[in-house]
Amino acid sequence: MSKDAVWDARARGLLKAELARKGVTYEQLAEKLREIGVNETPASIANKISRGRFTAVFLLQCLEAVGCRSLLVTRDE
Repeated sequence: MSKDAVWDARARGLLKAELARKGVTYEQLAEKLREIGVNETPASIANKISRGRFTAVFLLQCLEAVGCRSLLVTRDE
């Protein structure tokens, strides 16, 4: 696995874990994003997250939309 692929997987896992903790589906996330002025479809969200290639802005928008106030980032060793 390339170094970029490892980072992609970590980003994907981080966001998916937070969505799971909050019990938020991609459909619900799309609605919550719309509420803060971000237009994404459930399909576009699924594509971004499955690739693990999304901007820091998208990550922050998602975290804000689901009400995340803190985030623990751990490192696998």
